[in-house]
Amino acid sequence: MDRGGAMEADPFHNAKEDEHMDAQTFKAGKMKMIQPDSLKDPKLDKLKEVLLGWINESLKAEHIVVQSVEEDLYDGLVLHHLLARFAGVHLTLEEMALTASAQIRKLEAVLEELEKRLEQQDTKWDVSLIHKKDLLATLHLLVAMVTRFQPEVELPSNVKVQVVVLEVSRTGIQSDVQTEVLTEDSSSPLFPRRDNAQEVSDTTDDPMEQLMDMEVKQTMAGVGLQVSDLDQQFSDGVILLLLIGQLEGFFIPLSDFRLTPDSHEHMLHNVSLALSLLADLGLQVSAVQAQDVVSQDVAGTLKVLYALFRKHGG
Repeated sequence: MDRGGAMEADPFHNAKEDEHMDAQTFKAGKMKMIQPDSLKDPKLDKLKEVLLGWINESLKAEHIVVQSVEEDLYDGLVLHHLLARFAGVHLTLEEMALTASAQIRKLEAVLEELEKRLEQQDTKWDVSLIHKKDLLATLHLLVAMVTRFQPEVELPSNVKVQVVVLEVSRTGIQSDVQTEVLTEDSSSPLFPRRDNAQEVSDTTDDPMEQLMDMEVKQTMAGVGLQVSDLDQQFSDGVILLLLIGQLEGFFIPLSDFRLTPDSHEHMLHNVSLALSLLADLGLQVSAVQAQDVVSQDVAGTLKVLYALFRKHGG
């Protein structure tokens, strides 16, 4: 993974402009990630286990063993073999794609053929997300494949996850918490699959929902750009770490950070790790200290988010 590259000019170089930035520098973009609590849901673990077993059983004759649905599908090899196994499509592609560009080309070809056969009107995955090892997109793809090619496989029913949706536009950074359906309720065949963009949690007492209900706090002078109030949950570093790992395509071991920090020191540790990872990735965040994010400093937290959106937002 290339963590280098030329750095863009830092729009926050002037301390007096900590809460001001040119709206023209923003690129519109939307990112989605599973909430930490949902990652610990036993039903999600069971779904991953069943999908993993389905893949390994399907490719047993080819001596292909997959150990993780998050880590082992990004290069297109496994998906290519599943396409051949269930759809009889044998593409002329290199078996082992070793470079990122080769992996993306392979994924493009494989997903194009898969999507012809899955007949999904609204796909919840794309080449970029699968290559970045996006768990949510990968699960949607695998569930669609099982449902289409081997509907007799019994998937855990009614598996839902809470997802955090972050969106950048010229009006600021907006966030929301939504409920996304991975598998439907098997006891209700006619149970409607609601679009994840519409199925939003109604529990206003949920601290994560309060976090993502980011009301406008102030209007930036001269450019009409708004900064939203960031709740305490963002300041513990958990979502920052998961977001960095998801966007950059690597797994941060749970032993390296506190998934449920219960002290100021734990929060500082998490945010310090996040800033260290950003520095390793070549994303220098000007004048931001871990304490700034932990203390819910709007300008400091916005700088960290902007560094990620500037690279991945579109």
